Amino acid sequence: MLQSKIPATIITGFLGAGKTTIIRSMLQNADGKKIALIINEFGDLGVDGDVLKGCGAENCTEEDIVELTNGCICCTVADDFIPTMEKLLEREERPDHIVIETSGLALPQPLVAAFNWPEIKSQVTVDGVVTVVDSAAVSDGRFAHDHDKLDAQRQEDESLDHESPLEELFEDQLTAADMIVLNKADLIDEIKLDQVKASVQNSIERKPAFVVARNGIVPSDVLLGLGVGSEDDLATRKSHHEKHHHDEHSDDDHEHHHHHHDHDEFESFVVELGVVKKPEEFCVGLSELIQEYGILRLKGIVHVPDKAMRLVIQAVGARVDQHFDRLWNADEEKSSKLVVIGLHDIEQQKIASAIKGLI
Repeated sequence: MLQSKIPATIITGFLGAGKTTIIRSMLQNADGKKIALIINEFGDLGVDGDVLKGCGAENCTEEDIVELTNGCICCTVADDFIPTMEKLLEREERPDHIVIETSGLALPQPLVAAFNWPEIKSQVTVDGVVTVVDSAAVSDGRFAHDHDKLDAQRQEDESLDHESPLEELFEDQLTAADMIVLNKADLIDEIKLDQVKASVQNSIERKPAFVVARNGIVPSDVLLGLGVGSEDDLATRKSHHEKHHHDEHSDDDHEHHHHHHDHDEFESFVVELGVVKKPEEFCVGLSELIQEYGILRLKGIVHVPDKAMRLVIQAVGARVDQHFDRLWNADEEKSSKLVVIGLHDIEQQKIASAIKGLI
């Protein structure tokens, strides 16, 4: 029965882990498979969709890329994701494989559960959940886990009965995984990489496969074809929220209960700019602003006046990466837009003004 269904791979991971880079590489090396891609962008501008549309993979055309921009996929399963899947399955030429990239802020569990809905279960199976980890960030102590320290804090503070939302979210993404990609391994040495793997493995009870990736390169035959059927294994993938409440929810109720994972902790906003004449200096300035204002993630498309191609800017932490991805289309407005993601108290106006001051 599994073989008669279309396999779907869910790719999740925290902000800046490198999901888009891995998917771009996968599309360019898919060995002729026709891949449909569903992207759940967090923010007001579907930057990742634009980036992936520029990858040039013949087997994944623009009509095969669907963006869900109405909010976190785990909170809009019934209203957004299910209808999108149904439309995809109604196509005359159905895909060989479906790849779903979640927002960095999404819980994978409700999405996996959605594949048990009757409209979906008879036609699609979850080939596997792949969680991408920024190894360098974990090695630096960001989103790492120290249970002993947390237990000590609980002893000292009776009001502290749960971990921070960021840490819970990271652990929930790891718990859902059938494969964990330790990405950005090129930025740390082997000893630190071994420590990261041990830290990640010790934070979860399940035993997923581990793959080490450098520069976001993972062969498509490694990511695709896991054949897990993850939707039939929900019991071992419970999120912190489910564990805390010990409730048995029906699939229809599942996404409603997950509104409690607090997206109010995060905010995103778009900064629209003019042309950027000196991109190198601009990126240096962005790096400084990221550190000054505690920006979690920054990404966007930039118009450089003397260049025929769009400049893509991606930043996590103080690292700012840039590359030209494709030519501007004839009917496309040449403009510069950046999405900024930070915690709820991020100073939007100051940051927007500071970014505009860089050009």
